[in-house]
Amino acid sequence: MANVQISPSTSSQFEPTIAVNWLNPSVMVAVAVDLSAGPPNIGLYKSIDAGASWSTTLLPLPNGFTGIEAPHIDYFFPNSFVVAAHAFDSDGLSGTIVSYTSNDNASSFGPPVIVNQGYGQFVNDDQVVVATDKAGSSPFFGNIYTGYTHDYNTQFIPGNTIFFNRSLDGGSTYSGPSLLSSVTEFEEFPGIAITLNGILIVGWITQPPGNTEFKIRTSLDGGVTFQTETLIAPVVVPPSPLPGYQFRCLTYPSLSADISNAPTSQGNVYAVWQDYRQGYSDIFIAISTSFGVDWETPVPITNSPVGSQNFFPAITVSPTDGAVFVSYYTNRLNPPDIDVFLATSRDGGITFTNTRITTTSFSVAGLLLIGDYIGNAIVPQTGRLVTVWTDTRTGTENIWFGDNQ
Repeated sequence: MANVQISPSTSSQFEPTIAVNWLNPSVMVAVAVDLSAGPPNIGLYKSIDAGASWSTTLLPLPNGFTGIEAPHIDYFFPNSFVVAAHAFDSDGLSGTIVSYTSNDNASSFGPPVIVNQGYGQFVNDDQVVVATDKAGSSPFFGNIYTGYTHDYNTQFIPGNTIFFNRSLDGGSTYSGPSLLSSVTEFEEFPGIAITLNGILIVGWITQPPGNTEFKIRTSLDGGVTFQTETLIAPVVVPPSPLPGYQFRCLTYPSLSADISNAPTSQGNVYAVWQDYRQGYSDIFIAISTSFGVDWETPVPITNSPVGSQNFFPAITVSPTDGAVFVSYYTNRLNPPDIDVFLATSRDGGITFTNTRITTTSFSVAGLLLIGDYIGNAIVPQTGRLVTVWTDTRTGTENIWFGDNQ
């Protein structure tokens, strides 16, 4: 499998995600934080030849903001892409969630839309994830959902909660925000899954010094209301930075659901995260066969050597056959250097095989930030799973692309 550099070497980029047009999989679009213009911008990297070559543009900053970061992208039918991100002002405050929408295969994007406004030291909205309902059997097909961390009183007695907004008109407008988590706990950014029947699941991991637990809330009405919290599992949050490293390593969930007609896994919901319960960071999965009502006991999936560090998982489930794919960073081959691996299950998450995506290990020595996540996406027609990540093999943090073929 080839690795392709998709961002320019002249500056740093990090925190990539990727989306693929399910009707025309030659079109792939990735976004990342891009420092080529000085302050953080959203780099938009587009391929029209299934990932062989890439063009680069920057999305425009919203008026009144001096930087933007933490982008996340998803696709929705027929030729649309939505990007959500965290914009901030010259003081690095007033963190605001904004979204950009394209209806022409990312050839152009409409002006940024405010999802939720931030205000100085009092409200900072950050760490956003966006997901679109692409389940053909869902009554809420086409809905766009955003979940994010809502930081408040950031320079006084800070708190972190999980907020949620939805759009019913293709990203032109968003509903008012909904508070999903407890104000007595501290959370990092959320994950979102959408099931075969349109049930929406938003999850997060509570952080130290309190109890550290993976929790979810579900909505049966397209995000209008949410049921009470459900506990997936206790979590042992890995230290940040991980032993032997200097970069920040946040612990957060990644969620996905099976919207295929695969008879053995139809309707399954999968939750993955990094966990330190074995004395090192490994990737664990929990499975629900009841649309998020009940969850099985979590198990590790990397089969990585004891003591290795595995982190930043991203999960995608094929809508055609229910195959489960989890991309993640690992130092299993050449520690302390890093690789990207892919865990694949074709039996509903019961067993996994692990394969290398990177063609060379890369060093993160001395780096204080490599971004907080990586991304992947499926080409449904062929089962091709594409992954994007931050890689330093050129001597600079750049975005690279690889697949499972």
